[in-house]
Amino acid sequence: MADRITANLPARDFAATSAFYAALGFAEAYRGEGWMILRRGPLVLEFFPHPDVDPLTSSFSACIRVDDPDALFADWQAVGLSSDPRSTPRLTGFFKPGPAPRMFALVDPDGSLLRVIDNRDAGEDRDGR
Repeated sequence: MADRITANLPARDFAATSAFYAALGFAEAYRGEGWMILRRGPLVLEFFPHPDVDPLTSSFSACIRVDDPDALFADWQAVGLSSDPRSTPRLTGFFKPGPAPRMFALVDPDGSLLRVIDNRDAGEDRDGR
């Protein structure tokens, strides 16, 4: 299965969100008053303005499914994000919750949770089956 992401997440401030994700290798593909799209190769994140989102209580999330999560984790770990579970933003290490696929997680400055899932451990082939 090819790397992919489909997410619509809140941003308190587009400039701050863009700068955070730029450090993770994402570039702006579009920014207007009510929408922003960031890309990192085949991965796409879309953001809508939500100036009142509370990062500590946000329940927004998305799954990123990739064929090589180890490489992505190494890239993101190099940014130096905290791994403290009380910090926002933060990056976890790898974990495998029960029968679910192997994954790690990123919580962005707006409190959105991105689960990065290992396609190989999810039992998916290149066509998503």
